[in-house]
Amino acid sequence: MVIFLLRRLAFMLATLLFISLLIFVVTEVLPGDVATAILGRRATVENLAALREQLGLERPATTRYVDWLTGMLRGDWGDSLTLKVPIYPLVTERLGNSLILATLAFVIGVPLGLFLGIIAGLMQDSWVDHLISGSLLALISIPEFVLATTGIMIFAYQFQILPATSTIEANMSWQTVLLALILPTTTLVLGMLAHVGRMMRTSIAEVMHSQYIRTATLKGLKMRVVVLRHALPNALLPTISVIALEVGYLLGGIVVIENVFAYPGLGRLMLRGVTNQDLPLLQAVTLIMTFAFMLANFLADMVYMMLNPRIRYE
Repeated sequence: MVIFLLRRLAFMLATLLFISLLIFVVTEVLPGDVATAILGRRATVENLAALREQLGLERPATTRYVDWLTGMLRGDWGDSLTLKVPIYPLVTERLGNSLILATLAFVIGVPLGLFLGIIAGLMQDSWVDHLISGSLLALISIPEFVLATTGIMIFAYQFQILPATSTIEANMSWQTVLLALILPTTTLVLGMLAHVGRMMRTSIAEVMHSQYIRTATLKGLKMRVVVLRHALPNALLPTISVIALEVGYLLGGIVVIENVFAYPGLGRLMLRGVTNQDLPLLQAVTLIMTFAFMLANFLADMVYMMLNPRIRYE
């Protein structure tokens, strides 16, 4: 088990190092003048020279990469070119906001998706199965921004019971913050339900037709025991991989949802970095989001190992 953990951890660190190199290459070493791309073609020679000096563009690319990576490890992430503030506290603050939104969506969406998938799988080919499966299939086909816009039109403008934007300020009460989080959280949850629920439905239906489930049933075990003790642990194995991928969906969906609802999170900050060509900010946000996705996959591997003894004792 220790060897498995060390191997996965080493693979994660190696992949993260490669991704950091890829981020640096894409944002800084591509053909063209970075300073001109940031300031525009009408920038003066003096402004271009000052920005090149600030970004260290006159130094070799390898030196800039090593300095950038070691600075990220030390917590020295530089300053935003457009916001004129240190990047580290800015990103950590926005990361905290995004974690609140993502955690709410995850703790609601995953259990609910598993529950719906289990019900549909146990009642395969019944009207309940058709209803749940059809609803989940419809949710898969609807983009996040359509769900978000529809929710705003119905609950913010038609019934006027929820705010259209999710802008959060320090002096807001917790009731106001909770109301502001309902629409973006619900939008993310609906997207997660479709993937987790459909995968769980397929897995539980397949497991319930296996030989060892028939044996457990013929032994006279109660259906509740058969499902919880024998069927569910095995049906969860393929679903865990989907749940890990849902973190990637959350990272991508948060970028869209935060901008639709004007939520002050990491996704909106990333889009601002792209729009304003703020390379130091964009590099930091991209690396943090990549690390979050890789960490989620690492934790999924650990859960998979706990449920599968064959991997645990390799």
